[in-house]
Amino acid sequence: MAARLKEKYQKEIRKKMQDEFAIKNVMAVPKVEKVVLNMGMGEAIANAKVLDSAVEELAQITGQKPVVTKAKKSIASFKLRAGVPIGTMVTLRGEKMYEFLDRLINIALPRVRDFRGVPTKSFDGRGNYTIGVRDHFIFPEVDVTRADKSKGMNITIVTNAKNDEQARFLLRELGMPFGK
Repeated sequence: MAARLKEKYQKEIRKKMQDEFAIKNVMAVPKVEKVVLNMGMGEAIANAKVLDSAVEELAQITGQKPVVTKAKKSIASFKLRAGVPIGTMVTLRGEKMYEFLDRLINIALPRVRDFRGVPTKSFDGRGNYTIGVRDHFIFPEVDVTRADKSKGMNITIVTNAKNDEQARFLLRELGMPFGK
């Protein structure tokens, strides 16, 4: 069974975008290419066990095993050495990506405290959108009783849109709750 959001994109959104931006070729219509989740754990320098729980929780949220990221440079003031594990990340594509986006838009974001929509200024100029989530407990997959503390993460939605206007239209049609 295909993801709900993917079917919606193929049946409704693609045609709407083609009409809105006067795109002749169906293959040139912008689409979501991948979703990257990144969880930076600064405490991992002192306590390596923090990283294990982050990997486990990110795997529960995404349904895919995360990669442990390592520091690229040494920074003496942070007591950081190059090559020390410092975070985790997951790249989602295809069906898993659409399933995750569906859960993010319809279940997780409405659970954010005092939620008034996501910012519209978080586009990077090339059609990619990044949201910072302060609390990973908004995802129902995370067991609050087993997690030791709240962790933040960045979620980047990568599209092949030519500009931010097209990407904003695409995400709005997918159901992203943009604020004022």
